[in-house]
Amino acid sequence: MSDLHNPALPLLPAAPSRGAIHRPGAAVGAVVAVAGTPVRGAVEVSWARHLDEVRQAQKLRYDVFAEEMGARLTTPVHGHDVDLFDDYCEHLLVRDTATQQVIGTYRVLTPAQARRVGSTYSDTEFDLTRLRTLRPRMVELGRSCVHPEHRHGGVIMALWSALADFMVRNQLDTMIGCASIPMLHNGVISGDAAASIWNQVRQTHLAPIEYHVLPRLPLPIEKLDGSVFVEPPALIKGYLRLGARVLGAPAWDPDFNTADLPMLMRLADLHPRYRKHFLGA
Repeated sequence: MSDLHNPALPLLPAAPSRGAIHRPGAAVGAVVAVAGTPVRGAVEVSWARHLDEVRQAQKLRYDVFAEEMGARLTTPVHGHDVDLFDDYCEHLLVRDTATQQVIGTYRVLTPAQARRVGSTYSDTEFDLTRLRTLRPRMVELGRSCVHPEHRHGGVIMALWSALADFMVRNQLDTMIGCASIPMLHNGVISGDAAASIWNQVRQTHLAPIEYHVLPRLPLPIEKLDGSVFVEPPALIKGYLRLGARVLGAPAWDPDFNTADLPMLMRLADLHPRYRKHFLGA
């Protein structure tokens, strides 16, 4: 078992000083039977501490993004989704308790690590100038995916609970990320679905103008049919229910063949329905 090549920061006690990162090494959430026998469908959550654990997350990402969704990935490790940001991120893992297979993952780029690598992934897709005042306490979430056989609310809730705990422990208050909309709709590659979803969410969940960002490679909304009714992807609907806001029009990611919506979630804006569940307040 190899240690991470470039671990973000050393582990710290449960009450870290301001600016320090607390990353629990043991499972932070699990559902097991009273007698210790794993419950069917039970999951456990942990933060990767070694390279082999990160590789499991990268393998899942490759299976979902490349094999299932058809993304064109440039990667130094065959069969794994690996990019330059991975070495600087914390990697959150959800495992099936019975098999110990990684079935869900997020990666988290902290403010300190974003300064070390020089940017966030979102900076490569959007001009984030208007978010500069948020950066000192802002993390980026990315590369979220769940194994196709485990796409139920339990896995997503486990991930979000661990993320909320991470944010509170480290005195961070803002999350950003790119939420992807597949360009393939009803068997046809088209941006119409993304344009329609953008037209929906801009009416109800657009952030204040002072936080708007600009796509570097905009999806050509004006050339697309944005009048088709399309349900937003489940992950985007989940973010919006929590209280997330959309920061502007989508960018086109040609490698992943998706339209990416820039999204922002501030803990202060968390919907009251979820505050007690995630924050205990």
